[in-house]
Amino acid sequence: MMTPELILGFIILIAGVAAAAFPRERDYISRLIHVEIAGTGLMLVMLAYDETIALLTFVAVTAIATIVLIRVIERGDPCD
Repeated sequence: MMTPELILGFIILIAGVAAAAFPRERDYISRLIHVEIAGTGLMLVMLAYDETIALLTFVAVTAIATIVLIRVIERGDPCD
């Protein structure tokens, strides 16, 4: 059955993936934001299926990966 969380999750997931694949601005922060948008959509899809362990693991890994990516972006050279 198609719940509102599942439909919204797929819409956000597709929009985030498209925005990350074809960015208007080519800097690291905008790409990170687009990846986080896609991650939010994936989290809503998992929430619709009530996969609690997968959802908790995904949230933890996403939080750690975001912190690491921001540290790399801060230390790295600006992209063109």
